[in-house]
Amino acid sequence: MMAIVSKVYCLPTEAALVVRRRPHAVSGGGFVVTDCSSTRVVFRVDGCGVLGTSGELVVKDGDGDALLLIRRKAGGIVQAMSIYKKWKGYTYDYEGAQKLVFSIKEPHSSSSLSCFSRSSSSSAIKISLEPRKINGPDGIFHIKGHFPGRDCSIVDSGGNTIAQIQKEMGELMASKDVYRVIVKAGIDQAFVCGVIAVLDHIYGESTAC
Repeated sequence: MMAIVSKVYCLPTEAALVVRRRPHAVSGGGFVVTDCSSTRVVFRVDGCGVLGTSGELVVKDGDGDALLLIRRKAGGIVQAMSIYKKWKGYTYDYEGAQKLVFSIKEPHSSSSLSCFSRSSSSSAIKISLEPRKINGPDGIFHIKGHFPGRDCSIVDSGGNTIAQIQKEMGELMASKDVYRVIVKAGIDQAFVCGVIAVLDHIYGESTAC
């Protein structure tokens, strides 16, 4: 089991989720995630159009309670000179205090994000669990594939896929606004949803204004 947000979201079997963008009338409105088998809403993601804050995302459960606050690190001289932009994901405890649980490094150049190569991990988006001791020696994951084309995976440092993003089948397969996410057994679905929220924002999709 890999519980990052909560063990509640680590199921004993593989899960298929469907992501649907909120109506285009709301710029930065985010998306809704449903369980493929029951169509029950399991997560909601609010972008800047709902929150009113640029570079900030919130992952909520199906009842609308906040699970994750994700922020893009503010700019500065060090940030400007770095080849990466950094995102940080925080959970909330019972008193509302924030706890850092993961960070994501995004290459500054958008052109380097068009395709991730197995042999070029330095240009790939890197996810680090916090603290690093979680989930083995590194707690490091990468994105492989092409998110805008709905053909990418989240893989661990051993090359094992923990979640896969793919086109939805059937009559909606031509739409980028609806796609499927397969989450492996024992993997925290809320964490996966948080990573997808950041990818969505990086590529200027439903959570970006």
